[in-house]
Amino acid sequence: MTKKMKTRLTALSIVLVVSTAVAACYFWFRVEPIPEGLIQANGRIEGDHYTVASKVPGRIVELMAREGDAVGGRQVLARLDDAQQRARFDQAQAAVAANDAQLEASRTALAMLKKQVPLQVDTAGAGVAHAEAALAAAKASAEQAARDARRYKALLEKHSVDKDSAELKELARKVARAEYATAMAALTQAQKRLAEAELGWEQVEAREQEVVALEAQLKQARAALAEAQSVLDDLAIRAPARGIITTRIVDEGEVVAAGSPLFDIVDLDHLYLKVYIPEKEIGKVRLGLPARVYTDAFPDEPFAATVRYIASQAEFTPKEVQTPDERVKLVYAVKLYLDANPDHRLTPGLPADAVIRWQEDAPWAKPRW
Repeated sequence: MTKKMKTRLTALSIVLVVSTAVAACYFWFRVEPIPEGLIQANGRIEGDHYTVASKVPGRIVELMAREGDAVGGRQVLARLDDAQQRARFDQAQAAVAANDAQLEASRTALAMLKKQVPLQVDTAGAGVAHAEAALAAAKASAEQAARDARRYKALLEKHSVDKDSAELKELARKVARAEYATAMAALTQAQKRLAEAELGWEQVEAREQEVVALEAQLKQARAALAEAQSVLDDLAIRAPARGIITTRIVDEGEVVAAGSPLFDIVDLDHLYLKVYIPEKEIGKVRLGLPARVYTDAFPDEPFAATVRYIASQAEFTPKEVQTPDERVKLVYAVKLYLDANPDHRLTPGLPADAVIRWQEDAPWAKPRW
């Protein structure tokens, strides 16, 4: 065998070995394509953010949370100086107590008047009726005595009766006349007492108006107290929802303005994976489609998710998501909201892969990159 033939055989052997190695590597390392009906994507886990701000200006006297702290809904994160507002609250509380006591006294007086006035009017009315009856009797007696006196006077002139009898009748007339005058005076006095008793109804009406005015004052005082309490409550800065503090902007002793941001909180119960779907596959994605999210921290535990947002406009692939040769592709942002976050194991910032099932009968499978 010549040297030239040996060289050719050696080259042919090398080519055969390399081809065999390449074929073996292909079959060994090749990745099965993802099943039809699934779309795979990747991105980073994010969450709904809440900016915590103060409704009123003030100086921070106590800071009770910092970055990384897990906080619950309505948990106090910071407190503003409340010395002045506490004084206003105490003043409003004292005003409510004073108005309440005054109203209670006026109501008690009104109740007593409503009991007393009818009794006084009834008593005075009965006195008037009695005086009127006595006056009527005295009038009848006086008229009878006057008739008797006139008759005896006429008889005396005819010498039919003696002088003493006529004088007695005249005396009886004068007595009856005096009794009539006394009865008239008693009636006048009884009518006066009745008029005075009936004035009690005006006092009742005036007291009722006073009660209405005091009720309005008490309502106003309570409103002022509620306002003072509300402002006092606003001096305690609370978390709007459960989550983790990602940013703290203030420190103790700082004076903050109304509406200025103090904390940023991400809600761990409303996390989502933001992925980017290529333009050619976005037509398969619909709101409400199920998805599964895979993370490096929990590779064997997929987290159920649902498509809740699909961008209406395409954009170029973000640099931090895809490889450089894919950055020029147009993609659509899609948010996959996690159905649950058990024990809050997932946190914002984690990279994750996802599989979206757009065909109901498609079998679930892990992402294959």
